[in-house]
Amino acid sequence: MGLIVAGGLGALGFLARLDVWAEGVLVAGGLDGFPKSLPTWIVWGATVLIACGLSAAMLGVPCVWRRLVLWISTLALVIFWAPVLGLAAHAPTIAAPLVAALWSGICALVYAHNHRMPVDEPLPTPADAQS
Repeated sequence: MGLIVAGGLGALGFLARLDVWAEGVLVAGGLDGFPKSLPTWIVWGATVLIACGLSAAMLGVPCVWRRLVLWISTLALVIFWAPVLGLAAHAPTIAAPLVAALWSGICALVYAHNHRMPVDEPLPTPADAQS
């Protein structure tokens, strides 16, 4: 779902506006000019990896707290990708991965809350093995 939302917002032009806003924040912070930009396939490849990897990781760990830590950490990594790109003289194109990570995390949290996940099953005790 995160990829579909990111693709739809990209088609409507909202992602471009978010990227321009991120560029403005970096320019206000002291970075000036971004002569290079990442190829589109790299941005969308990272978006696919982030959305699918985050969902798989969140559904593969037990406990809501661990899922929240994974989600917030991924969002922080994507946000802090912008200054790194700016320092490398690339335009900060983080909108698609950010939207995909945001929405994928929400979907994974809701899914895990509404379904019994195999990783949430209690571990067998030695007493269970003897009986």
